Amino acid sequence: MTNEVKVVIGSWGSYNECNERALGSKWLTLNDYDDWEEIEEELKKEGFQLDGIDEELFIQDIENFIVSGAVNWDYVHPKDLFELLKKSGVLDDDEKFLKAVIYCDIEGYHYWKQRVEDREDDWDEDIYLYPDMDWADLGYYFLHEVDCIQIPECLENYIDYESYGEQFSYDGFYEYDGGIVEIRR
Repeated sequence: MTNEVKVVIGSWGSYNECNERALGSKWLTLNDYDDWEEIEEELKKEGFQLDGIDEELFIQDIENFIVSGAVNWDYVHPKDLFELLKKSGVLDDDEKFLKAVIYCDIEGYHYWKQRVEDREDDWDEDIYLYPDMDWADLGYYFLHEVDCIQIPECLENYIDYESYGEQFSYDGFYEYDGGIVEIRR
């Protein structure tokens, strides 16, 4: 997974006028910019009239972040997204990026946004990734490592580690594509 967040920025004015900018900007990799003013300069180079018809911007398309239908990007100003990503450290840190994607998938973008606004760069402080782990591994870990239960070898085959691990989903553990994540409240 790459932490490059790419967007196409659209303008409601050009979209409604069906002019040459109606399909939005070229793909912009947000990681390549230090501040919003650099993005505005790029848009101006592409012919956007930011003080005129193109003053109302929106995210027309997005790649490598939350691309599911969970967020209506038409109502997120690209400046707000860019500044949130910068504040969170997501554009500069692969692990923060992965945690953000996982958190947004589980809790939702708006909860992640609020978490970043409340905690800024420390938003991911209580989020722990256990890559390549599944529910069975988690169940095994809790029985043998945390609870330190000595299970006779003759009973090992009768323990449903997966079901035991799944019960921790009520305690802030979730399964994601690459493993297990723990989100402490």
